[in-house]
Amino acid sequence: MLKKIRIWAALLFWLGITLLLMDVSGVLHGYLGWMAKVQFLPAVLALNVGVIVALVLLTLIFGRVYCSVICPLGVFQDGISWLGTHRSKKPYQYKKELKWLRYGVWVLFVIALIAGVQVLVALLAPYSAYGRMVQNLLQPLYLWGANGIEALAERMGSYAIYPREVWMRSLPTFLIALGTLIVIVVLSFKGGRTYCNTICPVGTTLSFFSRFAMFRPVIDADKCKHCKACELHCKAQCIAIGKDSEKIDYSRCVDCFNCIDECKFGALQYRWAWGKADSSPSAQNDIKGQNDSGRRAFMTGTAVAAGTLALKGIEAKAQSLKKVDGGFAEVLPKEAPKREVPITPPGSASVKDFYRHCTGCQLCVAQCPNNVLRPSTDLERLMQPEMSFEKGFCRPECTRCSEVCPTGAICKIEKEEKTLYHIGTAHVNRSLCVAEDGTACGKCAQMCPTGAIVMVDNEGMGNQIPTVNEEVCIGCGACEFYCPARPVSAITVNGRNQHC
Repeated sequence: MLKKIRIWAALLFWLGITLLLMDVSGVLHGYLGWMAKVQFLPAVLALNVGVIVALVLLTLIFGRVYCSVICPLGVFQDGISWLGTHRSKKPYQYKKELKWLRYGVWVLFVIALIAGVQVLVALLAPYSAYGRMVQNLLQPLYLWGANGIEALAERMGSYAIYPREVWMRSLPTFLIALGTLIVIVVLSFKGGRTYCNTICPVGTTLSFFSRFAMFRPVIDADKCKHCKACELHCKAQCIAIGKDSEKIDYSRCVDCFNCIDECKFGALQYRWAWGKADSSPSAQNDIKGQNDSGRRAFMTGTAVAAGTLALKGIEAKAQSLKKVDGGFAEVLPKEAPKREVPITPPGSASVKDFYRHCTGCQLCVAQCPNNVLRPSTDLERLMQPEMSFEKGFCRPECTRCSEVCPTGAICKIEKEEKTLYHIGTAHVNRSLCVAEDGTACGKCAQMCPTGAIVMVDNEGMGNQIPTVNEEVCIGCGACEFYCPARPVSAITVNGRNQHC
């Protein structure tokens, strides 16, 4: 019964998170957005104390149910491991904890998190890893099936208009998402929860609390027949049954309840076990060793943290989608200019603050209706989103990204206050401006929503050229997007380090 409840709850959570990450229209966010906000690392980065405390208490009371019910990557691993065991017919076996790898990765993760090395944080964080897989691998397939190649080309960055540039820009994130999927599938297919209990830093963090859980699977030594059914079905590979001993590594147990479901002698029960251990002396010694090693790792990570604080096959079809001017002249695709400072969304207090809190889950990229947000290819901010205006501009009435961000990297803002955030400043490159040769244009001034661009007389040419009032410019990118100059716009928006 416990196993069935856990499976149905896990499926509901996994399906909800997956649909939320694939939801291009943003319709589902009002119903499912809370599922992203209760993920452990996003809650930590958002300083959502209520969620953090609730998840820690959940673990202290019931064990690591977060990993088997709430975490989408954990539930995905369960699905792959189920396929693996049913296909290969090979049972699991107890494996000793790889302490050096498990706690080494955790300490490295803590260092990266505090030092602001978000590339490593984004690579290891389970929710972010799953978000990238859905956004880069599953969503394109969904769009292709639902709306055809045209919609796929449009959503994936208009390969039809920008075939080489956009593909190369999207390739690193795609390869990382594909690589993550391969690693997860291989480890889960053969070893159940190997990734979860060896590499995942969230799993390791929760393991510090799960070993003291009030309710947990407990072996009754008097009833145990040492048939090893529980060990052979434990996907966490944390149950060891010997001739005269039985032990469970509670730091790795994810409360899947496979063991209880498989025990035919009633020797395994999920019950109150506060301050208690398995009955055999060897199990008690093993648990004591787990607690000591976990305590040392926790203290080491805390010390490191304190020390650190002190110091992105359809190219042929795409050819038919190329835009032409009047049916004769092909319009050159726009290229992203080199920006002195990256542009981050309104709602982020500063560039530094945004990248320190962002885990690269790409939920905002999936939800952006204007195709402005995209994964960065800069090594320092790899996979984290940045803004660019080849496909559209940041419309003043849109606050979608601030509504969906689960980590606090983009704070929720109202439409009325969006223009208070000055995320960038437009700069005119007169050598690229079409008005320099006497052409009457003024498209940038016409489209600027804040009136930051005005046209002034171009001496000697009899026309007008644009100038920018930097104090009024909010960096929305409308001028850069609508500028007719190709391939690089005559107006480039550079980000501002501080937004408000």
